[in-house]
Amino acid sequence: MSDSRLAEAANYAFARHDTFAPRFGWLHKAYVQVKQDPETFLRNDAPVLLGVGKNMAVAMRYWSKAFKLTRESYSDETNSRAMRAYPTWEARWLLDEDGADPYLEEHGSLWLLHWWLVSSRPGAKSWAPSWYVAFQLAPFARFTAADLTQLIVRHVNLSYKKAPEEASIAKDVDCITKMYVPVKRTTKGGAPGALEDLVLGPFRELGLIEVVDRPMSGRTEWEFTTGTRITLPDRVVAYACLDYAASTAPGAGSISLARLANESGGPGRAFRIREPDIAAALERVTATTPNLKVIEAVGQRSLVFDTDPFELAWDILDAQYDNVRKRPGFPTRDAWDRAYPKLADAEARELEQEAEQQLPLNGDDE
Repeated sequence: MSDSRLAEAANYAFARHDTFAPRFGWLHKAYVQVKQDPETFLRNDAPVLLGVGKNMAVAMRYWSKAFKLTRESYSDETNSRAMRAYPTWEARWLLDEDGADPYLEEHGSLWLLHWWLVSSRPGAKSWAPSWYVAFQLAPFARFTAADLTQLIVRHVNLSYKKAPEEASIAKDVDCITKMYVPVKRTTKGGAPGALEDLVLGPFRELGLIEVVDRPMSGRTEWEFTTGTRITLPDRVVAYACLDYAASTAPGAGSISLARLANESGGPGRAFRIREPDIAAALERVTATTPNLKVIEAVGQRSLVFDTDPFELAWDILDAQYDNVRKRPGFPTRDAWDRAYPKLADAEARELEQEAEQQLPLNGDDE
């Protein structure tokens, strides 16, 4: 029986970062440029415009897409196969000069981006399947590079109609570890630029992965950390919970905290937090949020909402950043989509491709 959870949640994309983890300033620079010119990443002078090397420009393009800050679509030119990048409304909300946090100075913004990286909904699946496996599907807390590589290989082989070279997945694993590992726990080796990624990488501040000291084993081991996340804002937790509810149970008025904590694809696994931590964060948010409450019945706690969870999620997230959407001149989603009509084309194209790239269920080839 085919386990297609990965293909259902993540698009086929491996080693597109060119070994570079995301760095401070990259996402803002990319947003500023593609907002002005969707062909930025296609230009010969893209490295000059972005202020980085050629390979880093390739990585910036990938990370902008992986964090759901850009979507890519073909132009209307006849026979043109070049994909142009268009900024999403979420990018406008976060990264514009009058946005929520254009320079990613708050830890909450990094947690939010991490959620966007490893979460999925129809038409906006993850573009980082290796990351999705690591955070959402991995059954272990401690691992070696070989352990995680083989797990991703297994999910890829069970999920997609084609498989990348194992070396590409190994590059993803190397990038995952250097993206999140704290600087003070660096190890020797790794891909070129690994030390610079550690020094300049913002996501290491989240403390999601740490090195396990094994001086006698001769191999490096890593471990996903757990526990209370003091830098993770309650409203970001609530946003992720409601975002997940909107994508998995549309039309429902509640979702159990057990699902939020334990299901693959949910915020508990993404943030590596347990049900009590989720409950505590949600209870603090519900104290000041209409239309949202935590109830307990028959020994099970649930998050209950009496309005659209997706819209409520954004109301809560926006409040975390002093109501960005109420600032003068801030565009609605509809207005942004009218300004960048290719965003709709990109979403439609992704929806069409979803069934094409995954293996049929139960071995049924029809």
